[in-house]
Amino acid sequence: MTDRRIIGREYEQHLLKDICGEAESRLIAIYGRRRVGKTYLVRQFFRDRFDFFFTGSFETPMKVQLALFGGALAEYSGVTGPLPKTWFEAFDQLKSYLSGLKKKRLTVFLDELPWMETPKSNFLKAFSYFWNTWASRCDGMKLIVCGSATSWMLDKIIGDKGGLYGRSSRSIYIAPFNLCEVEQFLARRKGIVWNRYQILEAYMILGGIPYYLDMLDKGLPFDKNIDNLFFREGAPLKTEYNFLFRSLFKSSMIYQQVVETLAKKNKGLTLIEIKEALKSSDSGTLSEVLDNLCKCDFIRKYAAFGKKKNGVLYQLTDLFSLYYLKFLGGQTGLDEHYWSNVKESTRKSWAGYAFEQVCLHHIGQIRSKLSINGVLTNVCSWSLPKQIDKDGTEWPGVQIDLLLCRADHVIDLCEMKYCNALFTLTADYEQHLRERKDTFAHFTKTKDALHTVLVTTYGLKENKYAGIINATVTMDDLFIKGM
Repeated sequence: MTDRRIIGREYEQHLLKDICGEAESRLIAIYGRRRVGKTYLVRQFFRDRFDFFFTGSFETPMKVQLALFGGALAEYSGVTGPLPKTWFEAFDQLKSYLSGLKKKRLTVFLDELPWMETPKSNFLKAFSYFWNTWASRCDGMKLIVCGSATSWMLDKIIGDKGGLYGRSSRSIYIAPFNLCEVEQFLARRKGIVWNRYQILEAYMILGGIPYYLDMLDKGLPFDKNIDNLFFREGAPLKTEYNFLFRSLFKSSMIYQQVVETLAKKNKGLTLIEIKEALKSSDSGTLSEVLDNLCKCDFIRKYAAFGKKKNGVLYQLTDLFSLYYLKFLGGQTGLDEHYWSNVKESTRKSWAGYAFEQVCLHHIGQIRSKLSINGVLTNVCSWSLPKQIDKDGTEWPGVQIDLLLCRADHVIDLCEMKYCNALFTLTADYEQHLRERKDTFAHFTKTKDALHTVLVTTYGLKENKYAGIINATVTMDDLFIKGM
């Protein structure tokens, strides 16, 4: 049974319930990008019934962190003692307090763990010692650690090769909401009843990040909401982009540079192309940065069809970053009513690409509509510049952003189109789709059947050109419950 106060997260709740039902001690590491709802999930699931709870502070000196830790310990124990001077002392005091509770089950929640590790603090060594020498041997102990700095959590806690190697009993990843969960969140938490086209547009701007969605005001029109969040004086999300990287990564500048480089190339870039764009000579560091950005849901790594080597592309898929860099990055003096009055052509060019990214976030829903959930499917892309054969045959340049390569020997060539009505195929567009399929078949030499799949908002208008479409996926299909 899941908690109805928590939107989605059914699997995560079942996992937590199973873990908490075990008699053995467990170190539970929960990770996911900033603002995604990790803390909310833990606090709601446990109903704030912790034997000890402490949250690290961003860019706060060790001395202050220790004072805050000591204060939290005094509040829980009811005893005011000397403030710890080191993290070893802090965890020793925590051990003494917990030992005195004489309980069969203990629940400790340390939130924003990465922020507690300040330079020369020895925090991680003290934490490892606390867990390895006492907490891990304390039956019934459930020690939950949480952090927005996903790369830190994966490197230092979940995949640590030092004192915590293999000690994380469970790791739980918290992903952004999908469209179905955003719809539930807006209706149940905010009392906002919008149509799905409006919810889709909100998702294309804010992504599935609960913290951002919670800022929406049900008493205001959609465009006015966006103006208030991004463009008015003191808008809460106007400075979020820069803080987001500083809070996630210690060397945040290189991460921002990579994201902003990828934002300029819709189809994505290879490692070599990113390296050249940044004028970087350190492939090792750049590979680590790209890997961490993938882990934090900012970018995706995908393969080009037919290329096993040197065909890996990196593409910016974080919707919030895409919106910010398109409309606010490097710009000043924008009118506070900018979004309410932005040119339709400007909005349309952004929306088309943002919708493609929404589709990539909902591959499971697309597969469900195509009834291929049980079919092994690889997701990739394919592109080809304009070509002229030796016999003089001209082939158009082709870019296919989403291919579903199925084990049943079918390849779905997905065409993603954002519009505010039924999509109408014209003679020219039908010819474009036919040439695209023929070009793909000619140059890949594939023997698989090729299906053209249209993913669009309201569906396809029937006319004499619509027959080239083998299947249509609509906006409503993307709202299917998480796959």
